[in-house]
Amino acid sequence: MNETILKEQSIPVYILSGFLGSGKTTLLVQLIKHWQQQGLRPAVVMNELGEVNLDGQIVDSTVPMTEMLGGCICCTVRGDLGLQLAELVQEESPDVIIIEATGAANPMEILDAVTETSLYMRLELKSLITVVDAAHLSGLYQEQKGQTFKLMQEQIRCASVLLLNKTDRVNVQELKDLEQLLEKWNGFAPVIPTVKCEVEMDLLLRSGADVHVHDSASEAGRHAQQEHHVHTEACGTHGCSHGHEHAHHTVQDDAPNADASHSHIHDHSHEHSAPHASHEHVMVYTHYFSHPVNSEAFEKFVSALPRDVYRAKGILSFSDTASRFWFQYAYRESDYMKITPQGDVPNVAVFIGEHFDQTVIRDQLLELEAIK
Repeated sequence: MNETILKEQSIPVYILSGFLGSGKTTLLVQLIKHWQQQGLRPAVVMNELGEVNLDGQIVDSTVPMTEMLGGCICCTVRGDLGLQLAELVQEESPDVIIIEATGAANPMEILDAVTETSLYMRLELKSLITVVDAAHLSGLYQEQKGQTFKLMQEQIRCASVLLLNKTDRVNVQELKDLEQLLEKWNGFAPVIPTVKCEVEMDLLLRSGADVHVHDSASEAGRHAQQEHHVHTEACGTHGCSHGHEHAHHTVQDDAPNADASHSHIHDHSHEHSAPHASHEHVMVYTHYFSHPVNSEAFEKFVSALPRDVYRAKGILSFSDTASRFWFQYAYRESDYMKITPQGDVPNVAVFIGEHFDQTVIRDQLLELEAIK
C-alpha cells in the first residue's frame, strides 16, 4: 500500500513531558479545546505517580481517557501503554491521541513504547513536547546539582519542541540566559516562551513535527533481538541515555477508614535484565481525608510544606465552604479552583518530593482533621 495513504490513515500521537508543576495539564486542556474546535475527537492517556487521577478531573468529561496510575513508569509503560493505546483506538476511534507523562518520568520510555506500538497499529508519533518551568529551571541551573536537575536535562534533550513556560516569573536577562541554555542542551527543538502555556496552537504543533524514527521497518527484525530504542534527532545528538533509566518511586497511601498506624508503603524498585541507572528517588504520599478540614488551616499547612515536597495536588471539601476545590502546589506557590468532580471522587491529596518525612505530613493532616 502507498506510504502516503498509510500516513493519512494513521492517528497522530503527541507526548507531553515536563517536570512536576511545569504546566503540562494546562497545555493538555488547551490542546483538547483546539482539536475539538476543529471538529476532531481527541483521546488522552494520563500517567500520574499517585493512586488517583487528579489532573484528569479538569479535562472535559466527554474526552475518552485511559489512566496509568501509581507505578514505576519504566516497568509498566512498555506493555501497558501499548495495550491502552490499542483499546483507545479500537473502542473510541479518536482522531488524535495525547499522552501526558508523569513529571518524574524520562519520556524516552514512552517514546519507545509508542513507536513500537506503531509497528502494528495505525499510529504516528508527531511530537514530543516538553514544558519547562522557567523559574524552576533557573534556580536549578544556579545550583547545577541534584537528580531533579539531571532529569530535567533529559526531558529537555529528548524533546522535539520546548515550551518555556512561566516566563513572567523571570527577568529579561534570565529569560535570555534560559533560551541560550535550552539551545545548548537541545539545538534541534524550537523554543516557544509562554505564560500559562498560552500559545498559538498551530505554531506549536507545526514546530514539534520533527520526531525522527531512526529505525526503519526493514530493520525491525534486527531490533527484535535486542532492546529497541527510538529517539528524536535532538535526543540522539546529545547522547540522551537509553540505558533503561527510570525513577524509583516510593508510594505511600493513607487509605480511608484505615488505622493511622497502618499506612501502606509501596516501594516500586525493580530488577531488570537490562543495565540501568537510578534516575531519581521520588517519594509519593497519598492522603485520603475522613472528613472536611478548615480551608484557612489547610492553606497555612500547604504554605509551610518542607522544601523537599516540590509538588502537591488534590480535591478537597472544606468545612467552612460548600464548594469542592481542586488545589495544586508547585515550588512554594499554590492555587485553588472550584470544581465539580467527575464521578465519585474522595477528598484526597497527593504529595510528591524527594526524601521528605511522610509521617510528619500525615500527622499534620490528621491534626487538621481533628479540628472541630
